[in-house]
Order: sequence, then structure tokens, then C-alpha cells
Amino acid sequence: MKSSLNNTRDIVQKKNKSKVFWVLWVIELWERFGYYGTQAILSLYFVHKLGYTEKESFYVFGSFSAFVYGFIWIGGYLGDHYFGAKRTLFLGAIILMIAYALLGIADKHTVFYALALIVVGNTLFKANPSSLISKLYKKGDFRLDGAMTMYYMAVNIGAMISMGITPVIAENYGWGPAFLLCSLGLMLGILSFHFFKKQMQNLSTSAGECPLSLSRLFAIIGGAVIATFVIANLLPHIWICDVIVTVTVASGLAYFIKLALSLKGQERSRMLVAFVLILQGIFFFVLYQQMPTSLTFFAAHNINAQVLGMHIPAAEYQMLNPIVIVLMSPILAVLYRYFPCTHVTKFCIGMTLCAAAFLCLDLPQYFAHNGFISPAWMVLTYFLQSVGELLVSGLGLAMVAELCPRRMSGFVMGIWFLTSMLAGPIGAWLGGLTAPRGAAHMMATQTLPIYSHVFTEIGLFTLMVAIIMWVCKPMLNRLIVTE
Repeated sequence: MKSSLNNTRDIVQKKNKSKVFWVLWVIELWERFGYYGTQAILSLYFVHKLGYTEKESFYVFGSFSAFVYGFIWIGGYLGDHYFGAKRTLFLGAIILMIAYALLGIADKHTVFYALALIVVGNTLFKANPSSLISKLYKKGDFRLDGAMTMYYMAVNIGAMISMGITPVIAENYGWGPAFLLCSLGLMLGILSFHFFKKQMQNLSTSAGECPLSLSRLFAIIGGAVIATFVIANLLPHIWICDVIVTVTVASGLAYFIKLALSLKGQERSRMLVAFVLILQGIFFFVLYQQMPTSLTFFAAHNINAQVLGMHIPAAEYQMLNPIVIVLMSPILAVLYRYFPCTHVTKFCIGMTLCAAAFLCLDLPQYFAHNGFISPAWMVLTYFLQSVGELLVSGLGLAMVAELCPRRMSGFVMGIWFLTSMLAGPIGAWLGGLTAPRGAAHMMATQTLPIYSHVFTEIGLFTLMVAIIMWVCKPMLNRLIVTE
């Protein structure tokens, strides 16, 4: 009788966990709809609407991207210890909705305030849904990798829809309507949270279990207002942004190491392995940074825009990334069950695929016609890099949840996003190598060799990183299982 009651309780708990997971899944989908729709066209917007050069747009995007991801650990800390994860992400979603709407009506003088609001909103939102999901599973539960992969699929369904729509809207109806559509995505996310909040009433961080504190709410809002004005005035000054990025990342990683060394036994070993994988994540996100920058302008300059009689906007190729991830996520989620391996092994495979994604771009120059190449090369590149992304970025949060102590999950997930912060300026510099002065007026036969050379160099360096990781893999795997 007792066994029967336990089984019934377990079934009910599993059903409740499933409902909570899908509520968070939907909220994340709409938030990413807004962000990736903006990311897809932002560099082009700075060049074609605001009059920046390609290289200048890369550096602005790099600083913006660095700030977007670099302060997520603050939102994770607030969710864990100060305001509660659900309240923090809800406030972040409201700020993001306002930010995208403002971006739709911004001009050259006000655009940085809209971008700063996106930074603040993302800081509050980003770490908390994944932190809540990590609390649904126990340490060592094989379902966590599958859940995080499916959660990552939500990110990419939102991205796929918005990346497919915003470039077309921007090209045919203007930049303003495209950004306003991104704001609508956040509105739908907020409504989803409101209508299904009862499903999540039993899931919270320690701070979320306390009653709502108006003083803490006003403190966060006041901090958000101040941060918006500070960031808006920093973003135009690239070198200052780079200094802030360097100091922030170095401080965050140093504090991470301090925490890791303060632990004992297996907790310390696993935290140190996580640190190595976080460093590897930096290399991945530098590559990812090329999608909305150098790869998009490569498509604009050297990819045949006519496919089956249809004109394909250059930014539209970014949609290949979420398409591949949506298609491959459930396949990999199943493979993880039948072919289990550590996060170290998955990261090694992922980086090898990313190296191949850029190395293959050395070949199109030999098949080009007047400097233009087939879109099939973009399909191949995006396929390889996107599958690699699933094994690195897609499992980064699961890696943090599995290897790091649960009491630190929100903070360490924020540290994981520091990889994107440092990748911002590095990726901008790397992408800038493809855009020499006057690139916008160069012929396709002149730009193709430049892109081929830079992308090949990127691929070779990434391959070297992958080889080093393969060599270190046995030692890292031993540290994970050391008792």
C-alpha cells in the first residue's frame, strides 16, 4: 500500500515538473524571439540606416553583445538571493518589451538608450529561467541534459521565427516595424507568465519564497534606471567598453576560481573542470559572433541572393542556425540517453564541428562565378556550426547545473555568460578583419578572397583548440568522476 502511494506521488510530481518546464519553455521562446529578431538586423541597421561603416557596426555590436551577456550573473544573484528568480525575470521581460519598442522609433542620438535598456532587461531575465529548470532535477539525473537541450530548442524556435520575419519586414516595410515586432514577442512572453504563474507556485529560489519587498523592487528599478543612462553613454566609446569587459571578465573568473578553491574533494574537482569548459566557451562564442556580423555581410557581398527565383535577404541566412538546432535538438536528446558521455567529450566534438564550419569556407572561392557563390555553402557552414553549438552552448547551462554546487547555480550560470561578454569585442575585432576600409564599395571578386582567408584562419585556430581539448579529455573526465 505504501509503495503504491509512493508511486502515485512520484507520477504526480513528474507531471507537475513537466508542466513547470513547459511554462518556462514558452516564456523563454518569446523572450528570445525579441532578442534574436533584433540581433539579425542590428548590424545592417547601423550600416544602412545610421550610416556606420561595416567595421564600426561590428564594434558597436560587439560592445552591445558583451554588455548584454556580461552582467547576467547580477540577475542570477538577484534571483537567487535578493528578489526571487520569477520576480526578477518578470521585471526583466517588461523592461525588454519597452526597450524593443523604443528601438523601433529611435534615431542616431537615442539608439544607445534603447540598446542600454535591452542590456538591463536581459541582465535581469536571462539566468533565471534556466536556474529554475535546474532545480527541477537532482544531481546526476540523466534527464537534465535532455531537458536543457529541449529548453535550448525553445530559444531557437523563437529565434527561427523572428529571424525569418524581421529581415523581410525591415527590407520591405522599414526598420521600425521590424523592431516593434520584437517588442510584441516580449508582450506575449509576459502574458504567458501571467496566465500560467500558478503552475510555478511551488518552484522558487530561496529569495523567491519570501514575501514581495517593495523596497527591494524600487531598489532594482532605481538601479536599472541608473544603469541604463550609464550604459547608453558608454556604448559609443568602444575602448572604454573593452576596458570594462576585460576588468569584469577577469574579476568574475578570478572570483569563480576563488570559490572553486574554497571547496573540497569532488566539488572542487568538478568546479575546476567547469572552469576549463567555460574558457572553451569563449572560443565558441567568438565564432558565434560572426553570424550576425561577418557571415551576414559575407552573404551580402558574395552569396547569390536569388534562390529558386526568390530574393533572399542577407540577414535571412541566420535563420539556418535555429532551424538546424530545432531539427537536431530532439535527435541529440535521444542520443544522450543511449550513448551517454561527459560534457567534456561533448564539448570536444562541438568544437571540432565548429572548426570544420569555417574551414569549409576556404573551398567556395574555387567554385565562384564572378565572385558569387552558391547559398549551399552557407547551409553547410551553418549546419556544422549549429550542431557544434548544441554540444557547447546548448549544454553550457546543463554543464553548470551538473558540475557546480546547486547553491551557486544562479551565480555560476551568470559566469557562463561571461564567455559571451569577452567574445563580444574579440569577435568584433575578428569580424572586422573581413571588412577593410572601402569594403562596401569593393567588387565581389575582391571581397571573396578576403573572406576565404580570414575564415580559414579562424577554422585552423579553432581546430587547434579542439585538438588540445581532445588531448586533455581523459584527465578532465577523471576529475569529474573522482570521489
